[in-house]
Amino acid sequence: MNRSFSIDSILARKPKRKIGEDRLIRVFLQSANLWRRFHSLGTEMIVTKSGRRMFPTLSVIIAGLDPVKNYVVMVDLECIELKRFRYSFHQSKWISTGPGESELPSRMFVHSDSPARGAHWMRSPVSFDKMKLTNNQLDNNGHIIVNSMHKYRPRVHVIEQDEAKTRHTFSFEETDFIAVTAYQNHRITSLKIESNPFAKGFRECEVQDMAHLQVPANFQSVLPFIFPYFANLTANAEQ
Repeated sequence: MNRSFSIDSILARKPKRKIGEDRLIRVFLQSANLWRRFHSLGTEMIVTKSGRRMFPTLSVIIAGLDPVKNYVVMVDLECIELKRFRYSFHQSKWISTGPGESELPSRMFVHSDSPARGAHWMRSPVSFDKMKLTNNQLDNNGHIIVNSMHKYRPRVHVIEQDEAKTRHTFSFEETDFIAVTAYQNHRITSLKIESNPFAKGFRECEVQDMAHLQVPANFQSVLPFIFPYFANLTANAEQ
């Protein structure tokens, strides 16, 4: 028998790879240094009933896609510790207070450009700046539902639009955050103001507005303890 048609020779043959089949898809976190600064303090994200956008904004750079193949890119949130947390002002850190609340299956936020060819996704950073977080368990606006005082980690999913629908999932430890209805750590508040242009401008407007108010002398002494950023305002007024 001709060896080329034997069972052994057929099994020994290496399967032919399709062009691009061995591509390594990679996803990199944009503004990683900023995320690490927040992570070192314990990142907090404000959540509201109507929905609030994240800051820092989740934005990634995608590489290794097939330029002509279509992909869907989406994000969900993983509750990474099934615990409830509270901020200890005495210890200046977050501590666990017991089992967390039951979690609904995480919603997916699908990027508005989906589906699109790989060349499109690799052309520029992919931002999820329109994604909003809510603590409204009955939300019908498509926002991502979270429980306050619980810890989450965003996950980026890149899904190939073919018969297999292969999903590639990426996450970054430095994007972990605790959902809050009001900031607990004053250092997080300061860093958000420092690094978020919108928040900084909003704060400056507030201070300018307060400068025109007549604050009673007996109230000025306690004002800095109620609103820390008024401390500079009253200090300047005394000079």
